[in-house]
Amino acid sequence: MPESVEIGMGRQARRTYDLADIAIVPSRRTRSSAEVSTAWQIDAYRFGIPLVMDSSDAVASPAMAVEVGRAGGLGVINAEGLWARHADPEAVIDEIVRIASDSDDPDAATAALQRAYAAPIDDDLLAAAIATVKDGGSTVAARVSPQNAAELAQRVIRAGIDLLVLQGTIVSAEHVLRGGEPLNLKSFIANLDVPVIVGGATNYQTATHLMRTGAAGVIVGTGAGVASTTDEVLGIAVPMATAIADAAAARRDYLDETGGRYVHVIAAGDIATSADIAKAVACGADAVILGEPLAACDLAPAHGWYWPHQASHPALPRGIAVPCGLADTPLEELLYGPARGAEGRTNLFGALRRAMAKAGYSDVKEFQKVGLITVTGTA
Repeated sequence: MPESVEIGMGRQARRTYDLADIAIVPSRRTRSSAEVSTAWQIDAYRFGIPLVMDSSDAVASPAMAVEVGRAGGLGVINAEGLWARHADPEAVIDEIVRIASDSDDPDAATAALQRAYAAPIDDDLLAAAIATVKDGGSTVAARVSPQNAAELAQRVIRAGIDLLVLQGTIVSAEHVLRGGEPLNLKSFIANLDVPVIVGGATNYQTATHLMRTGAAGVIVGTGAGVASTTDEVLGIAVPMATAIADAAAARRDYLDETGGRYVHVIAAGDIATSADIAKAVACGADAVILGEPLAACDLAPAHGWYWPHQASHPALPRGIAVPCGLADTPLEELLYGPARGAEGRTNLFGALRRAMAKAGYSDVKEFQKVGLITVTGTA
């Protein structure tokens, strides 16, 4: 099958695949799921499951980050979010949810989000949010945007974070600022005292460039899902199966280039079910970022609603507030089961363990070698 197809005279488009376009094919002896490890380690930090919590305020309260850490994942709070801007962020979230629930106009919720995120960042509130996670005994990670990284990174490091997540819709190795010095990630990361996870990358080239910055992990994808409108607004879409495989190839080549430096690939986008998690790992991801699936947790601050970071952009929102669940599922049940139904919405990492066992692989790195097939008519 050709890698590219002609879409018009002199213009070609690459043939790519979403996670829904592929399936896992067991080809080895099976093993007991009790003999399977889903552990993952980045830099000095080890986790029981390959889960990075999305830092949307809809799911990422400091209390939720603590519990995700206790459950074996990495909780991430948003350094530019509501916990850093408002003394009573829960009341602000409740108001956003009320407007989104009561209004037939989705623009009303967007306006509410824009108002809420227009408040200035307060260093004391930000430090208090980070301290809550730290006091809870969990690894502390905070997300900043590329636009605000130069201003905020040292502030969150001083507040005591363990990992910095530098995440935007699309991130390059050099972010050009109008009327200012460009943010060169290689020199920027070299001057930080904590490991950095950076993204999102969309292909082999971008992933390679980000790996060369010295990042410990590269996020692949734009965080797309039912709440994202990046495709509708910007025309940008990331076929996650292909993008993850591309980044995994970049990781392998960078490993050879550096004589052994391993950079983790973290998938972010179109991951809604346990099957999506398993297929993302099978394509080469070391971990996945979950946002919308965590909205069903009974600890989620937005009570089942979810919105991406870009939904509150003051000039060009690229997301909406949407209901994603009843927020009645304990975190332990959501991650480890028992599953409530047969749709892959609960027991997310128990299902990953079972998929690995059925395919005969004992850990996440091995499972990245599992056989794959295409399941849609894309020829």
